Amino acid sequence: MTVLRIGNASGFYGDRFDALRDMLTGGELDVVTGDYLAELTMLILGRDRLKNPAGGYARTFLRQLEESLGLAHDRGVRVVTNAGGLNPAGLADAVRQLAERLGVPVRVAHVEGDDLGARYPGSLTAHAYLGGSGIAACLREGAEVVVTGRVTDAALVTGPAAAHFGWGPGEYDRLAGAVVAGHVLECGTQVTGGNYAFFAEGGRDLRRPGFPLAELHEDGSCVITKHPGTGGFVDVDTVTAQLLYETTGARYAGPDVTARLDTVRLTQDGPDRVRIHGVRGEAPPPALKVGRTRLGGFRNEVVFVLTGLDIEAKAALVREQMAQALLKSRPAEARWELVRTDRADADTEETASALLRLVVRDPEQDSVGRALSGAAVELALAGYPGFHLLAPPGKGAPYGVFEAAYVPQEDVEHIAVLDDGRRLPVAAPPAVGTRVLEEVPEPDLPDPPPPGPVRRAPLGLVAGARSGDKGGDANVGVWARTDEAWRWLVHELTTDRFRQLIPESRELTVTRHTLPRLRALNFVVEGLLGAGVAAQHRFDPQAKALGEWLRSRHLDIPEALL
Repeated sequence: MTVLRIGNASGFYGDRFDALRDMLTGGELDVVTGDYLAELTMLILGRDRLKNPAGGYARTFLRQLEESLGLAHDRGVRVVTNAGGLNPAGLADAVRQLAERLGVPVRVAHVEGDDLGARYPGSLTAHAYLGGSGIAACLREGAEVVVTGRVTDAALVTGPAAAHFGWGPGEYDRLAGAVVAGHVLECGTQVTGGNYAFFAEGGRDLRRPGFPLAELHEDGSCVITKHPGTGGFVDVDTVTAQLLYETTGARYAGPDVTARLDTVRLTQDGPDRVRIHGVRGEAPPPALKVGRTRLGGFRNEVVFVLTGLDIEAKAALVREQMAQALLKSRPAEARWELVRTDRADADTEETASALLRLVVRDPEQDSVGRALSGAAVELALAGYPGFHLLAPPGKGAPYGVFEAAYVPQEDVEHIAVLDDGRRLPVAAPPAVGTRVLEEVPEPDLPDPPPPGPVRRAPLGLVAGARSGDKGGDANVGVWARTDEAWRWLVHELTTDRFRQLIPESRELTVTRHTLPRLRALNFVVEGLLGAGVAAQHRFDPQAKALGEWLRSRHLDIPEALL
């Protein structure tokens, strides 16, 4: 059976610069992908494009390609990336110019049709999440480098897989397997030991985890691994953690297929090798998701440093003194937060200090600007003892808002643009919405463990977690590493218990999804992140550490598990 080896060399705009070269020189590979886009990245690229209409793409990719294009060509490795951002045609042209300068004869194609800005006036960016069909069309026509704009992260894998194996749009189980592989690869080193809950366990070198690759088979199954000799590791737990990252329920819907995460089976297939198999798929939904960004207004922040004794009284005095300034400028939103980083009898000034943050937002910059920050500075000799600020306050900066919309798949003009100028329309899947599986029989949930002695201890001693953002919502995936821990976890960590452990969620909608084959629970907290990461709604605006906070909370855990 022919194996297609697809590697990842970027999980975000700003990832390890030399990863592309390392993936091309570290071992066998057929396709190398790079994921550069996220909700925040689209806003950043949108602001770049306002300054330079010829920009709007990830320029880092060009610099990486300068030292790697010849390698890829010589080794017959195709390059597929969404680094085109808001301007895939512009990046494709830049790649051609680079190839000509380097003397490397490569065929470059790009995918377009995702830009729906004309339909959404007032948006800074508005882009549909396309599937992998346009990528597949480019590869079938012989493209060696394929540049896209906003496609789903998994499309970087489904496109090459469909082209290589000749899959049609209705081969849902195979496509679903490729979607799961793509989701596991998309964040690079997060599946080879990066951001891993149990990183502190000994015997593993996590200083520089290698980037991952998937060995895909024609039936849609795959093995997740990495190049020999690279750092980090791949096991069932690292793959489970990434499977739970930024997902919601059992149905993982995308433009190519709806992958059923409740059918995924993981098997350790040797050192640094995890086999993913049994994945089932349903028809994709009839509509494409559209990610819209717009400027939401202006934001400013002042952080007061409170040191030593009487922290609460010092914070109260600041708030009273700043009340008059807030009344004058009247920002639409003003939020205070006291962060008690101080310790009693501390042996350094820093560890004796707490932070009091004032965050203000308003549609008008003047309401959060110099008048407000100046009022904070004027307290320098008239405030609490030891007054100083963490950093000089500014004049207020614009912030963004992310919103999701949906359009029928057939209303989006998905086009593969080849290097000879041909424009190939890519049809929407012909059977959209027609195949929905019956509920996949799940293993019966185990009975709770028998009563026994318990100990108050952190949840993280018996469960891993990984968390992230989807617009204004946060997700927290939690998994058990043993069957006995799963017996306890599935009954103990209810939505009510989650709300108790994460007080911010108590007034929000929290939904729990159960994935028994992964011994995992997935919690979705609606609205925790406000208007999305660009709005900087909370201390951890992308909920990246929400899972680690949850793991640090104490519960009564059976001693048999500790």
